[in-house]
Amino acid sequence: MAASLDDDFESNNQDYYSLLNVRKEATLEELKASYRRLCMLYHPDKHRNPELKSQAQQLFNEVRQAYEVLSDDHSRAIYDLFGKKGLEVEGWEVVERKRTPAEIREEYERLQREREERRLQQRTNPKGTISVGVDATDLFDRYDEDFEELPGGGFPHIEINKMHISQSIEAPLTNSDTAVLSGSLSTHNGNGGGNINMTVRRVTSAKGWGEVEFGAGDILGPLIGLKVFRNITPRCFMTAQCGLQFSPRGLRPTCSLMTARHLDQNTMGYLQWRWGPNSAMTTSLVRDTKSSHFTLSLQLGVAHSYMMMSYQYKFQDEDQTKVKGSVKTGWFGTVVEYGAERRISRHSVLSATVSIGVPQGVTLKIKLARANQTYLFPVHLTDQLLPSAVFYATAGPLLVYVAVHRLIIIPYSQAQKKQELELQKKSSATDIAKKKQEAESTVVLMQESVRRIIEAEESKMGLIILNAWYGKFVSDTSQKQEKAKVIDVTVPLQCLVKDSKLILTESSKGGLPGFYDPCVGEEKSLKLLYQFRGVMHQVISADNEPLRIPKQSHRLESAP
Repeated sequence: MAASLDDDFESNNQDYYSLLNVRKEATLEELKASYRRLCMLYHPDKHRNPELKSQAQQLFNEVRQAYEVLSDDHSRAIYDLFGKKGLEVEGWEVVERKRTPAEIREEYERLQREREERRLQQRTNPKGTISVGVDATDLFDRYDEDFEELPGGGFPHIEINKMHISQSIEAPLTNSDTAVLSGSLSTHNGNGGGNINMTVRRVTSAKGWGEVEFGAGDILGPLIGLKVFRNITPRCFMTAQCGLQFSPRGLRPTCSLMTARHLDQNTMGYLQWRWGPNSAMTTSLVRDTKSSHFTLSLQLGVAHSYMMMSYQYKFQDEDQTKVKGSVKTGWFGTVVEYGAERRISRHSVLSATVSIGVPQGVTLKIKLARANQTYLFPVHLTDQLLPSAVFYATAGPLLVYVAVHRLIIIPYSQAQKKQELELQKKSSATDIAKKKQEAESTVVLMQESVRRIIEAEESKMGLIILNAWYGKFVSDTSQKQEKAKVIDVTVPLQCLVKDSKLILTESSKGGLPGFYDPCVGEEKSLKLLYQFRGVMHQVISADNEPLRIPKQSHRLESAP
């Protein structure tokens, strides 16, 4: 998460170090010296022209803001990690100031999560699931004598035998109270039912919350439930739940208690006790790392006892590909599952799982998750363990995915990227035009100061910047092509000359006052032609290379 945020900030933030022309390791004294010099240079009171005064005020405010951030150790540490936008995240004012960079990064991610949660609370945050069960057993379990008596009996009979639809919405009532309304409808072989639930959750403290649930349905009757969550220690938490179901057979009380503990940084242990119609005791061990996910679970119960083990491997690719496998055995039989999951677009994840069980048979499960909506398609292929069913359940989805990926997904993604690139180019062109206008206004503000600096340098045969160009220099010698991607920065650099010296830090030169980036995303350099003590000098410096002039090595050989 942090890495992607850093990339986004890097492309949108102004470089405070470059603006003040100081090193990233600059001391407070160096910051003060640069700040005072720039304040004297750009102070709005030095201009009577209203337009120039307004431009000077804007630049003066930018310099002051840069100094205020970099002169404060806490703000500077945040800026160094996350840039200017990192400082805009709410909550830093209550964070302990003496923190290491790792602690600041962790705190920033926490504040980001809280901000995202607040954004979600401002919406209804709908979540839904649609499941469509398909019975395709006639593909493999056909009885030819039955089909001979039916018209069109040569074709296997495939039908939808069950469906399930559920939906929920959230409504924040106060800062600590949230109401959740949910409902579901189910049907199986012509018989079905539905229910509706209303839940009110209250966050009692940073360590816990509680919720009350009210429900009603056309089969089981009304429901009243209570659930409580509590952090016992920083590494351990507990959830307790109880409920009363009013059914035609009378009251059906239920109760469950679950405790969990962090065994190490990536491993969690769970212990759950459940009492009611399906009483059971379950213990689980879950280990989740960057590259894998492992689960081991054991349940002992009145109705169902089983042992389950699953493993998932996470590929470190941009599509977040995962392969998984699991085995589950108990009183109901044995089930082996294997499958894969992959992100097919920015908001969509597609997965396919093959389930092979005794006595369940072979089932192919297709799942599509898009944003907060989930679509499930379990396709039951056969009640028996047929190699042909297993083969087609495995190879079929792979072939379909490859065909759809190449014929639909890739062209669609390429079209989207092309459209985003065009929008980015338009946005970049607008941003460059704005930066260019600001740089030109800054150069106008510098004219009077530059004139005084040049007079002082000429009187002592000091440093005079004759020509300075910044941008991308092409190999073609055509002057038109060369000037197309470079800008004249003679005035801004002369303005930075002090005591016949010009010192530029390793920060990008594009952030210096009077500069702008004429070719975003491309490699740039700085080319100077200057005079010192009546002798011509020339130097070419990379964008992020520190530069100090004058230097004897820059001297041009005298003509014969």
